[in-house]
Amino acid sequence: MSGIPSWAAVTGLTGAALAVVSVLAIQAGGSPSAAPPPVRPPHTATARPTTPPPPPPVPANSGTGKRIVYSLSQQRVWVVPPGGAPVATFTVVPGTVPAKPGTHYVSGRTPSTVGGDGARIEHVVYFEYTAETWVAFSARTDDKVVAPGRSLHTGGIRAHRADIARIWNNTVHGSTVVVLK
Repeated sequence: MSGIPSWAAVTGLTGAALAVVSVLAIQAGGSPSAAPPPVRPPHTATARPTTPPPPPPVPANSGTGKRIVYSLSQQRVWVVPPGGAPVATFTVVPGTVPAKPGTHYVSGRTPSTVGGDGARIEHVVYFEYTAETWVAFSARTDDKVVAPGRSLHTGGIRAHRADIARIWNNTVHGSTVVVLK
């Protein structure tokens, strides 16, 4: 290449590169695309939006009037205002010490503290003392709802913060809590 000017060498190499790219582009134009067309699900006449079933009604054997109803078997709470229609119903996670079935009364409330599992909790509503521990509704401040370790001795009944706030906002010292099997 000693006798070829550098501009001619660059022009020749550039032209050869363009020719190779053009050939490859023409070949690729006849090949299938990288992404296959989207697959449509088969149409069915039964595919309809579904609504979730309504929550279970307040148990008939739970008394009357304003109260908190806690079902051990359903792991569910109903907040019942005067007049009987539930303000809210939601599931809960019980502690390792279960509440005793029967009618209890709110004996204390604490805005925030540390639970028997070491977690920061809020809106604590105490209603029974059994097996040398308090049974109470509460929510973790991090909003986690997890079962306590089996080795723990705790009566904390946990739910999400918004749900426990419903109990907190509808109870005072002496409010009724009905615990069912």
